[in-house]
Amino acid sequence: MAAMTTLHHPGPPVVLDRREGPFGEVVLRRHGELLQIIANGTFLMDTSDGRSERRLIDSALAALDGRADRTDRKKPRVLIGGLGVGFSLAHAAADPRWGGITVVEREPAIIDWHRQGPLRELSAEALADPRTDIVEADLVRHLHTATDTYDALCLDIDNGPDWTVTEDNDTLYGPSGLAACKDRLDPGGVLAVWSAQPSANFEETLRNAGFQAVRTEEIPVVRGVPDVVHLALRPT
Repeated sequence: MAAMTTLHHPGPPVVLDRREGPFGEVVLRRHGELLQIIANGTFLMDTSDGRSERRLIDSALAALDGRADRTDRKKPRVLIGGLGVGFSLAHAAADPRWGGITVVEREPAIIDWHRQGPLRELSAEALADPRTDIVEADLVRHLHTATDTYDALCLDIDNGPDWTVTEDNDTLYGPSGLAACKDRLDPGGVLAVWSAQPSANFEETLRNAGFQAVRTEEIPVVRGVPDVVHLALRPT
């Protein structure tokens, strides 16, 4: 008689921390081996994969067309919009071709979970990297008020241009937000935007905002529509 196989299910998620942040409630919970971030009841991300978050960084670097490998100029600087579970930051810090890595995160709870909480196991080495700078600020406001410029902007603060976490984020994907992105990019710099689904309307908005070489890269997922990275270049 064959031995019976017992299936192990992780059970319901366990809340590790719940805080009222400047933009509503944020929750960190554990579901089996996974850590999950929930904002105002909307699932944002977990630690299950990270392929598309790493692709966000790699695609931006590739779009710089070899500039990161040149020895006659400074190494490129990247601004990452959204710390999340830390996949993008950790991947950027693992690549010596980046000269500076600035992360803008508006939720102090998420920053705390990385510095001294359960997410530290994913980002401790990247946070200790001297190239890394964590800025606690709302990304949309930061893009409009900052003066520094970057070779790449890698933005991952929503589920996509058509599915924002808060209504205030809508402006990031419209004319005023994209104008601010251009202001923060050096000539020839790349804007890379993560999304849980493609958006033809956003591609058109990018072109209308004066960006060039607009394209979308797909990253297959286990089920459903693929994640994507929208890419566009500021004219030189």
